[in-house]
Amino acid sequence: MAKKEITAKKPAAKKAAPARKAVTKKTTEKKSTPKKVVDQKEPEHIGLVRNDSWLEPFEAAIRGRHDHAVWKISQLTKNGKKKLSDFATGHLYFGLHKLAKGWVFREWAPNATDIYLIGDFNNWTETDKYRCKRIPGTGNWELNLSEKALKHGQLYKMKVKWNGGEGERIPAWCQRVVQDENTKIFSAQVWNPEKPYEWKRKTFKPKKSPLLIYECHVGMGQDAEKVGTYTEFKDNVLPRVIKDGYNCIQVMAIQEHPYYGSFGYHVSSFFAPSSRFGTPEELKALIDTAHKNGIAVIMDIVHSHAVKNEVEGLGNLAGDPNQFFYPGDRHEHPAWDSLCFDYGKDDVLHFLLSNCKYWLEEFHFDGFRFDGVTSMLYYSHGLGEAFGGYGDYFNGHEDDNAICYLTLANKLIHEVNPNAITIAEEVSGMPGLAAKFEDGGYGFDYRMAMNIPDYWIKTIKEVRDEDINVCSIFWEVKNRRPDEKTISYCESHDQALVGDKTIIFRLIDADMYWHFAKKDVNDMAQRGIALHKMIRLVTAGAINGGYLNFMGNEFGHPEWIDFPREGNGWSYKYARRQWSLVDNKDLCYHWLGDFDREMLKVIKSQKNFQDTPVQEIWHDDGDQVLCFMRGDLVFVFNFSPTRSYTDYGFLVPTGSYDVVLNTDSKDFGGNGFADDSMTHTTNYDPLYVNDKKEWLKLYIPARSAVVLRKN
Repeated sequence: MAKKEITAKKPAAKKAAPARKAVTKKTTEKKSTPKKVVDQKEPEHIGLVRNDSWLEPFEAAIRGRHDHAVWKISQLTKNGKKKLSDFATGHLYFGLHKLAKGWVFREWAPNATDIYLIGDFNNWTETDKYRCKRIPGTGNWELNLSEKALKHGQLYKMKVKWNGGEGERIPAWCQRVVQDENTKIFSAQVWNPEKPYEWKRKTFKPKKSPLLIYECHVGMGQDAEKVGTYTEFKDNVLPRVIKDGYNCIQVMAIQEHPYYGSFGYHVSSFFAPSSRFGTPEELKALIDTAHKNGIAVIMDIVHSHAVKNEVEGLGNLAGDPNQFFYPGDRHEHPAWDSLCFDYGKDDVLHFLLSNCKYWLEEFHFDGFRFDGVTSMLYYSHGLGEAFGGYGDYFNGHEDDNAICYLTLANKLIHEVNPNAITIAEEVSGMPGLAAKFEDGGYGFDYRMAMNIPDYWIKTIKEVRDEDINVCSIFWEVKNRRPDEKTISYCESHDQALVGDKTIIFRLIDADMYWHFAKKDVNDMAQRGIALHKMIRLVTAGAINGGYLNFMGNEFGHPEWIDFPREGNGWSYKYARRQWSLVDNKDLCYHWLGDFDREMLKVIKSQKNFQDTPVQEIWHDDGDQVLCFMRGDLVFVFNFSPTRSYTDYGFLVPTGSYDVVLNTDSKDFGGNGFADDSMTHTTNYDPLYVNDKKEWLKLYIPARSAVVLRKN
């Protein structure tokens, strides 16, 4: 709309009056009132741009995405008359539910022409008693049944018919799915235990100062070559996590998935906790016990794609392959052999948002790590994209529907639980992912610092020890946007999968088989043990949000992860964690585990460690020495493989300092060259009196690191 002129309109000339007698009084010309100058203020930048002026050329796109989310929230909440949480209640309506009297079953299947429930209760045949009716004017189907029509534990499926076909299907909103051990067939299961689970800890607030995450997989959490259970994890693994000092577990493979070897990333039933690990009540007991011990539980949630399976999954629920998924070229994920959700459909948003709320409320999860966010953000799924500059994030290759969904998901999750944790697994570096919604961000609390493990792998593979560049290390471990919190990590489950190698295995390789007994440690093993500790310490020491470790890597679990498959004879040998290794005090593993525990203890000893500035004290690439300070803690690293330094000076605040952690301690498999019992007092220098700084002089053995605390 054109802007109106702000100056007053000049009055039209009056019509000439009839002639009159001349007037002797002098007439004066009326002075015009000066126009008021209105200051035209520059429009205020949205928060993302205010925090990063390099984003200014793309502000219109940032605002457009933000406005899209605002518009969609308004639409779904009827202009704010209800909450987003009120919209995300599909799990309470759809699926099978026990009523005060009888049962009700509902399913969204707009393309269906007929739906029956078949199962143990009717000998798996189509009968009128179990025939659903379409709710007029909708794509929803409903079936009301008597109290005796269904029993706890019975198996069932839908028999869905459509124009030109029919098929057996597991309901999309089903909350319990089981697999027959003999036939391997999946079925839905009526689940209505006589006594519902009673929560011992009804409320819980995660500790986030800092957030220390133990990434884990229930099935591979046991020593035995088998699929572990929720109960075994609660009894055997959780106590280790508590003892080690982590305050959060990130659990993989919770949503039901047909193929165990998919690591839980090819989901079929989004509302069903995997039954291969036990019952819903046993999962609740695991979470309840974790909360009782101060451990938050976040779930690795998969909303980036779905398994192709039609009988078990959503691939072709009712004759329309596009019911949940994008049509055409965007239907299938080219790299993952899976299907891509259509985030532009309100019914799909309803399904996914309800899924988030369901896991929060029904199982008391404390939040989510969203998998595959990069794949969601881009039409290309990030494949073949360089992401070399800001323009690559605002060039029209982005899926605005997916961006809107992720923003809504974060709004919803924090509306349901303001203390919830959301983490984005995203590799492209999309700006604003973990920035506040009000600033134009997507609202995640954290993003994974995926550059760090890539850096460590590249360094170990390509750089000689004597060429390790400490300036490069320091840059990489704190390479992040200042307005976004990250989860730093050296390695996750990705690096442990078959075909890749963990850090410890890259460092020591086959020598772990022959030289990891204390009495037979060789130079290769000693080098690996030393660098394993240093890599973890410099990564954890520079966090601005949280730190993550994958189950077993804290003690240098050997080899790789390989789930049972035809290619390995369906073996569980590499789909487990060998806790006996770290428990055996004759082996070197416990040194690494003990160090990890003490490292976390030191980090937690500094209040709000993640928020304290990372202050560089010194770096020298020639010496391969790095020093930085956080609060009262001083971190010193000597990456040189051969040179130890005596009286190496660091300019720090005047005072005395005590050693609180040393990678070279004999307790952690080191040489014990330094005397850690002595208090280090700074040395006077008249040049730095006004700065209240003096020289802290230390003996730093080769390939070691030390942390000191100011008294």
